[in-house]
Amino acid sequence: MKGKQSVLIIGGGIGGLVCGAILSKEGYSVRVLEKHTVAGGGLHTFKRNGVEWETGVHVISGFQPDGVLRRLFNYLTITSSSHPEEGLEGLLIKPANPDGFDHFHVASDGITYKMAVGRENFVATLGAHFPEEKENIRRYIDRVYEICDGVALFNLQAPSADIYSNTEIMSKSVSELIASYTSNPKLQALLAWNNVLYGGEKEKTPAYVGALITQFYIEGASRFVGGTQQLADLLVAVIEQNNGEVLTGNGARFIDIQDRHIQKVIADDGEEFTADWYISAIHTSAMFKLMDLSKIQKSYYQRIDNIPNSYSTFAAFITFKPQSFPYLNYTGYYAPDYDDVWKCAEYTNETWPRGCMYLTPPVTENDVFAQKMIVNTIMNFDTVRQWENTTVGKRGDDYLAFKKQCEEKLLNMLEKPFPDIRSKIDNIFCASPLTIRDYYGSKEGANYGTVKDCNNMIASNISIRTKIDNLLLTGQNINLHGILGVPLTAIATCGELLGMEYLLGKINGEGK
Repeated sequence: MKGKQSVLIIGGGIGGLVCGAILSKEGYSVRVLEKHTVAGGGLHTFKRNGVEWETGVHVISGFQPDGVLRRLFNYLTITSSSHPEEGLEGLLIKPANPDGFDHFHVASDGITYKMAVGRENFVATLGAHFPEEKENIRRYIDRVYEICDGVALFNLQAPSADIYSNTEIMSKSVSELIASYTSNPKLQALLAWNNVLYGGEKEKTPAYVGALITQFYIEGASRFVGGTQQLADLLVAVIEQNNGEVLTGNGARFIDIQDRHIQKVIADDGEEFTADWYISAIHTSAMFKLMDLSKIQKSYYQRIDNIPNSYSTFAAFITFKPQSFPYLNYTGYYAPDYDDVWKCAEYTNETWPRGCMYLTPPVTENDVFAQKMIVNTIMNFDTVRQWENTTVGKRGDDYLAFKKQCEEKLLNMLEKPFPDIRSKIDNIFCASPLTIRDYYGSKEGANYGTVKDCNNMIASNISIRTKIDNLLLTGQNINLHGILGVPLTAIATCGELLGMEYLLGKINGEGK
């Protein structure tokens, strides 16, 4: 490891906090600038009418024995309350139903398919619906695991070759991979049941993205009990315990670049910060807005800024009357028909929404009834573009009427699997892609970062290293989004400073 150096991290979301925790633990002097009053990004929770709500991360995995996130957070002395011997007791985690961590309901034939935890259980449970396809399901899942075994960072191993050199898994889409194992259109759709969880697009999303997400949750889907803010708070605590700082309510206003080198960062309050290294953990488009672009190679920032963004979501936040709606220990997916799995982002005003994802976040470890439900459905930014120049709370009556119409359509859809749900609702409010854009700073409210396109992976790739010699990138635009992809990218970012073999050795507990 190199001697003590200073690092300024722009953005206190998952990626920024994980980078800050790792680097502060390894002796770097760390400061994190976060524009919101509370750090966390996708881990952030907020209260409305006395109820706490998650904003981004709803479903997790990787905390099973030898799980990738369990190893990372054990290294950071953050672990689940069920394993306090491994570090700071703090994270409250509830495993989803092992017999069906995800339920996928298809309205056209009224069947609910359950996705079971564990490789063999998954094959057996889905295979029971398609006995003649069971061997094909097994072969497909075997291939998913083979692909994941070949992605070194997913296994916390130092990569021996650039992942982009593996043309088989990079140039083939998720749909092509599935189709190579079964020609049954219903089964093809079911094997892509979780498309909306990772921004999947039929002809674009690389096979490795779908494979990583699928195996990740088959191995042990879980949820945070009491919300995701607990993980953000523990990451902040790690940074502070190692003499770092997380400065909230004070984002970056200007990044001063001279000769392809950052001289300083000026914060919103006018304070100037200097460091040996800078890490941007915000959307690349938001980062470029903080720079004098004449100081950057034009072809570099234009290529990155022109990468398409993934679609956004419309979300409903429902509070139930006391003891009226059962707690669901699974994540539900609903689609009018099988083909809607692939076409969730292709809709008209008449056909929206083309499916949804819903869950009841646990308040305690032993919930019997649900306090609340979060419902997400795909919405493109073009649907709300007419209000793009408005701000929160000042979008006008026509926007409020639009949201109300969307709310009604979403409730109409929820009545299909839950016919009496309206009678059990105490309160409901909704958020659109504009809300996501304004709170997360993601371009056009993109929920899943920039699009990873198997048809041109090099063009859609954003490197951790930049054309500015002391600036590194992290976050969901770089490799993969969410509670899996962002921490792994943070490890790769920190590995640029610490050395990947050294850092992975520490995370894997080598030399203890």
